Amino acid sequence: MAFHDRLSNTQRILLAIFCFPLLPFYLCALCYARSHEEQEEGKPTELAHMEAGKTVETQRDSSFTGQPVQMQPDEQAPVITSYTNEGTHVTVEVHPRNTTPQLFKKFSLGKGVRKLPSLTGLDNKGFQENGEGRVPLPGGKDLHAYPWDKSSLKSMTLDLQQFEKLDAYASKVSVKNSIEELVKALLREARNDLEKVRAIWMWICHHIEYDVAGFHNKGQRSCEPKDVLHTGKSVCEGYAGLFQQMCSVAGVRCMKLSGYSKGYSYRRGQSFTGDSDHAWNAVYLDGRWHLLDSTWGSGSVNDSCSKFTFQYKEFYFLTHPALFINNHFPDNSNWQLLKPALTLKEFESNMLYNSQFYNLGMLATHPETPIIQTVNGKATISIESRAPLLFMFKLQGTEEHGLMTLKKNGMKLEIYPQKTGNHKLQVFAKPAKGSEDHYNEVLEYTIECSSVDKNMCFPKDLRQPVGPSWFTERKGFLRPSHPEPIIHTNDGRCSITFTLGKDISILPSLHSDNTSLTEDMRRRHIMEIHRGNQTEFKIHLPHAGKFVLRLFAKKKSDPGNYNYIFNYLISCPNTEVKWPVFPEYYRNWAESYELLEPLAGLLPANRNVQFKLKLHSIAKAFVKGKDTSPLTLSKDGYWEGTCNTSGCTEVCVMVQENANLKFSYLLKYEVETQ
Repeated sequence: MAFHDRLSNTQRILLAIFCFPLLPFYLCALCYARSHEEQEEGKPTELAHMEAGKTVETQRDSSFTGQPVQMQPDEQAPVITSYTNEGTHVTVEVHPRNTTPQLFKKFSLGKGVRKLPSLTGLDNKGFQENGEGRVPLPGGKDLHAYPWDKSSLKSMTLDLQQFEKLDAYASKVSVKNSIEELVKALLREARNDLEKVRAIWMWICHHIEYDVAGFHNKGQRSCEPKDVLHTGKSVCEGYAGLFQQMCSVAGVRCMKLSGYSKGYSYRRGQSFTGDSDHAWNAVYLDGRWHLLDSTWGSGSVNDSCSKFTFQYKEFYFLTHPALFINNHFPDNSNWQLLKPALTLKEFESNMLYNSQFYNLGMLATHPETPIIQTVNGKATISIESRAPLLFMFKLQGTEEHGLMTLKKNGMKLEIYPQKTGNHKLQVFAKPAKGSEDHYNEVLEYTIECSSVDKNMCFPKDLRQPVGPSWFTERKGFLRPSHPEPIIHTNDGRCSITFTLGKDISILPSLHSDNTSLTEDMRRRHIMEIHRGNQTEFKIHLPHAGKFVLRLFAKKKSDPGNYNYIFNYLISCPNTEVKWPVFPEYYRNWAESYELLEPLAGLLPANRNVQFKLKLHSIAKAFVKGKDTSPLTLSKDGYWEGTCNTSGCTEVCVMVQENANLKFSYLLKYEVETQ
């Protein structure tokens, strides 16, 4: 019979004509061969077993690999296609018991390949045929490298501006008579499969709300596509099912997938067991599979899942698989579309990055785990971003016990919990440009603190971020002498310099928790010196401890108030430090003036004190105590002289700009009491 099987239909006819005398014997042999074929067709082939990757037994209840299959009576042998969780398929032709071959049909020479009706076993974890042949499984061309290469948020190149007209149209379509009518209306503006998918996506994201009541009560919800369309609400299963059905009507290959998710009810460090908790879709475009989640693209629920808010999220449309896996773990690992694929354990332990994290241009964090153990009472987190961003944080609901510094491409945060145990750390961010005041939460950690560093307890007046950065540069503070946020001094003195932008006026202020500094003391422990476009701040601390140097600024031409810019943390451990305030400055003190000595605002009694100042455009200068002592202009351009402090409680420096003007007060010193 092997020879006969290799003959074409025409060759078989010619053979029958020439061998007509032997025709009865030929027919008997052919009938026997066909009958044997039918017996063999009733069994799964060895190749099918190899495709499935496991042994598949044909059972009497017509159920394969755990997936239910509904049978429909037919005179012909039905073909049943069943899909497993591994993404493979088995096609089995089943003949009813006690049937005999229909010889007339078997010998129909013109029938060609036999067309048999197919029934597909479906559930939320599989996929189906779309009438154009078997849907291709994810293969090598569909896979993306993991981890993410930081190149794009999408799995294919998109120009979202080209969708503006289509998006506006699709989001406003109001047809709800039937899925077919709705899809027909949506496709009026779609020119290709990508635009079809986009139109369906936009409509669902703007018209189907999450069924918060149905989430809590399964009896009140329906996930059938027609019910989702008519009610305008559902849970994830309904979103994904409607999306799949609409794509089917539109002629686009689409799969409904299920798996675990890090969504509404997720908690850091959670393990996933049992049934899947989420559903989403895959679409086949330009010869590759792509992932999307219309449930999360439509909006979000509140903390108690009692209220849904439409809030469109572009991020979940054709998301790059290396980002999608961050909070979507499919039952079938093939649908990760990643190489290598992640294990469930890796998924559980990986850091959760929400859509805002990537939308704001952030790329990575260190560490990449949601639970961090402190080392010697300290935990450090850093974020990498494409462009400068503004950040804030909350540790157990406050900005205390942390030190955050801005970087040109991200930020660094050091946390020093002041209690042992677990602490919730939230990180927020917003764009550097724009008028938006709202910070979006982008990260959440659990800080496990086993020991406390009491030396890193910060003043309550310390504001985040700390230290100079790209932000202070934009405000005109250039080339700082101290680029780090903390300034350490052992003798209680430090000097900080900046190159200032044009038309900038600065107001410094010193703060501490360890003593009640008056407003006058906050200013007078700081001396401001201007040399051209460079400004120097001399700080003399009143005692040991931690201090906050706050810097405010405004345009000189602006009559308004000073605005806070940034602050430093100054630390002095020396308990012997006790510097007095600087002398008091009067309004006539010009920015171009400079005091070299004496710097202490409190002068010793009964002493001759040396004075040295740099003053410009004046005729005379004096120091007035009990007596008035003139200052003389040296060859070096300094006004110098001495004054005796006997018999007085204060000493003042005065100048006369020309002979016709009165004296003006510049500085005032106090004299120690005897």
